[in-house]
Amino acid sequence: MNVQWYPGHMTKARRMMEEDIRLVDLVIEILDARAPLSSQNPDIDELGKNKSRLILLNKADLADERANQRWEEYFKEKGCFVVRTDSRSGADIKAIHRVIEKACQEKMERDRKRGILNRPVRAMVVGIPNVGKSTFINTFAGKACTKTGNRPGVTKGKQWIRLNKKVELLDTPGILWPKFEDQRVGLTLAWIGSIRDEIINTTELALELMRFFHKSDIHIWKERYKTQEQEPVQLLEAVAKSRACLLKGGEYDMDKAAALFLEDFRSGRLGRITLEFPG
Repeated sequence: MNVQWYPGHMTKARRMMEEDIRLVDLVIEILDARAPLSSQNPDIDELGKNKSRLILLNKADLADERANQRWEEYFKEKGCFVVRTDSRSGADIKAIHRVIEKACQEKMERDRKRGILNRPVRAMVVGIPNVGKSTFINTFAGKACTKTGNRPGVTKGKQWIRLNKKVELLDTPGILWPKFEDQRVGLTLAWIGSIRDEIINTTELALELMRFFHKSDIHIWKERYKTQEQEPVQLLEAVAKSRACLLKGGEYDMDKAAALFLEDFRSGRLGRITLEFPG
């Protein structure tokens, strides 16, 4: 299954980020904790190579906790500051404030020596579509500053948000990169909802996810769908039966069942699942 998605507005957004990166002290990159490598835009490494980096492993509540720990260690070894978070609950907001101050400590000390006092830290918030960037900003700011939605492509333009006297955030649109060289990356991003479902055959996408679970020995559907089926097509039929996805004449509505299965995974109803691990 070949997955590619790079709408025209992302080219414009990347150019805008190239211009604005010089204005900031820190790059806050939000990754999906279930797929940290696939959800990390390689272009950000080039754009932010001379900036302090804070990695937020978002949706950590949906990922396996042991895997979260391994990914935190992985990114720390690469010189990044790391916080595991669930943007919806806001449980780690104080920790993020502390880490931002720590990440920009050298910059603030340089400002102090030059007689520049009380200039807020400026941080650019980046991430691919649908990793929870806008939800994080709204929770961090304590108010609705940006539009949010459980679909990719909600944020279209940049926006400066002053949190307090110490921190200003630059919100940016979620962008991907022009081509996925490894098709597993494209599939993974489609599974977590970072690529528009409208451009994908969701039934085939759900079957691919079932094949991945089976190959990885993840049998999370037994309790939810009351089935022992292993083969993807029969499993999808079991999902259709369990969720009463029927067409006229009593046939199974496989498209509807596939969409429900994907939503069950994305929302965490199938349990805490991590799709990839550090090498």
